[in-house]
Amino acid sequence: MLWHACTQTTLSVGVYGIYALTNAWFVARGVGPDAMAAVNLVAPVLLVLGAVTTTVGIGGASLVSRHLGAGDTAGAARAAGNAFAIFWAAAVTVCVAGLLAIEPLLTLLGARGDIRADARDYAVIILAGALVSTGFSSLVRAEGRMRFSTLLWVVPVVVQITLDPLLIFGFDLGVRGAALGTVGGQSVSAAMSIWFFFLQRRRPYRITRTDLIPYGHTVRALLSVGAPSFLAGSGATLLALLVNNTLVHAGGAVALAAYAVCSRIRTFVSMPQLGISQGLQPIVGYNAGRRLFDRVRRAETLSLRATLTYGVLTTTAVVLFAGPLVGIFLEEGPTAAAAREALRILAIGLAVAGVAPLVSACFQSLGRATPSYVISIGTLVVVKAPLVLLLSPAGTTAVWIALAAGDIISALIAIVILRRLRPRGSD
Repeated sequence: MLWHACTQTTLSVGVYGIYALTNAWFVARGVGPDAMAAVNLVAPVLLVLGAVTTTVGIGGASLVSRHLGAGDTAGAARAAGNAFAIFWAAAVTVCVAGLLAIEPLLTLLGARGDIRADARDYAVIILAGALVSTGFSSLVRAEGRMRFSTLLWVVPVVVQITLDPLLIFGFDLGVRGAALGTVGGQSVSAAMSIWFFFLQRRRPYRITRTDLIPYGHTVRALLSVGAPSFLAGSGATLLALLVNNTLVHAGGAVALAAYAVCSRIRTFVSMPQLGISQGLQPIVGYNAGRRLFDRVRRAETLSLRATLTYGVLTTTAVVLFAGPLVGIFLEEGPTAAAAREALRILAIGLAVAGVAPLVSACFQSLGRATPSYVISIGTLVVVKAPLVLLLSPAGTTAVWIALAAGDIISALIAIVILRRLRPRGSD
């Protein structure tokens, strides 16, 4: 069951990883390295939306899987409906606030000089599409519908990959074309999820208008479980802001463009680790709901072995083939040289980068928010950000070292917490 779940989720997020690479290629080759830097500067906006999505998704999925495990379909419907309502409210808030304060936002993001215009064009469209920025695939996985969950990733990505070259090259829209392609794919995913949750009949439950009304106990439970993901997403946003602004001062557009390419490659190669975490969650939640803790521990152990094995293999491959990977996106020059150096250093952290998210997700599925808080936000605040601040005065190379070291230390902390606090009991 774990293998099936992880295979499906890895396929799902892996498809998105392919889109991250193709989108970067279209922007780099169709517009230029500076446009890549501009798109990456807007990444914190996407991280904020992703934090909201993950919060309600993981929190709602945890409740849904436990309610279904206990045979409470009405509770599952209420949890899913409240997740939709919270996300929609938050997305509208982010959209309106971001568009009204677009100039201060761009300054905060570090957008300066020629890059600022491209960053503005990209950010405006991404913010306008905030309401459709998720398909709630985690809620679909919570009831075991892995195939449809995969479709929620695959179909929109096919749409995005189709739209990007058409809009960037065919209509010469530049970064606006990349943003419109992203929002177009997200709109398809959102439409599919609405059909699935509100109209599809062959399911354990359907969301009704009553389920959309916030229910105090459900909202508190959902946010309590999902809050570590929001804090982690917020922390990742702040870390991205910190890194981007540090690179602006340390290396300018060259460093920013190099980091943009490395970020896309990292996103792609880390997708299987994310897929393992997502595949583990419904299994942990369901078996915990049935008090089958031996199965929970077994699933945790197998998932950790899988993510570590994959991480070591990935690190080896990226270090060996850093040159050809960078060459896919960039012509030979200062930016390509900076990207090769950055990628080889950042790849070291990839070996264990999946450990902390995996352990945090496991505790979330169990409804144990505190250890998940410590792993998701604690490591960002106490480890990663201080390392960047401490080492950044030494230059861009030191920034890459700080990011890789942060991944390694965070993984060690997560392992210690898991060994001390993993659920005990028997079938």
